[in-house]
Amino acid sequence: MRALRSGDTSPTAADAPPPTSPEDAQIALWSLFALHHLGFDDVDDRLEWDPVLISLRRELEHDFERSLRERAPAFPEPDDFAADLFSFIADHDGPSVAAWLRSSGTTEHMREFLRHRSIYTLKESDHTMWTIPRLSHRVKAAVVELQYDEYGAGDPRRLHAHLFARGLEESGLSSDYGAFVDEVPLEVLEQDNAMSMLGLNRRLRAASLGFLAAFEATSSGPSRKIAGGLERLGFGSEVIAYYTEHVEADAVHEQLAVRNICGTLVEESPDQYENIFFGAWICLDMDDRYARRMLSQWAP
Repeated sequence: MRALRSGDTSPTAADAPPPTSPEDAQIALWSLFALHHLGFDDVDDRLEWDPVLISLRRELEHDFERSLRERAPAFPEPDDFAADLFSFIADHDGPSVAAWLRSSGTTEHMREFLRHRSIYTLKESDHTMWTIPRLSHRVKAAVVELQYDEYGAGDPRRLHAHLFARGLEESGLSSDYGAFVDEVPLEVLEQDNAMSMLGLNRRLRAASLGFLAAFEATSSGPSRKIAGGLERLGFGSEVIAYYTEHVEADAVHEQLAVRNICGTLVEESPDQYENIFFGAWICLDMDDRYARRMLSQWAP
């Protein structure tokens, strides 16, 4: 961050020492991706396309993508795409933070969860928007249809990121973008960085949409459970409304994301089949990794 604030990016040149830990690599990558999101008040916007920083970002992305592909499983052979993707997602049975928070979490557990979720949710859906210029008219129209709901159907007060910000404030937490980035675990940074990486790279556009499909297909049930936990613990109506909003909306969005978005993309570009599944797997795997980390701390 010193280099970003000063504008002197020479210390980040190729001969600089690499990050010494996964956490260092991911926070560096998150900071570089943030230049393409809302940026930082004390960083010159012109650094977004600084060639030294872009080179560093590409190196960190390369290492991150390689680690993901090395962990990824074999994906189903192409057949009935929508049925196969729904089955792939449904057959994934990982640990559930939402279920634990509904029944056993304390107020502090829930507040910690909200702080973690703020890293993504205060810019909810923005990663997906990057894919739109890279898509055909049919796929583009389907993505915009889904995103129209995510962005409040034209009403800034109904924008999902705004709803979550109001919920944070009601819960006594900061709604400033990135306010809690220094305290979140590695798994939160990895999930957010994966979405930025997929959205920013045209060659990974299908993986970005696969991530979207898995996210929408697995969001409704957990949202209902988190809303139940919030109600049990006496949280306010604003944050509960954010989650209840997703119970019905995401049940509809999963069909749109799998059939109209990913289904149309793979119909037009069959070579993108595996990348769609790769993105879906990343979404599911990232949720699992976060759940295992937090449940090991909260319920050892």
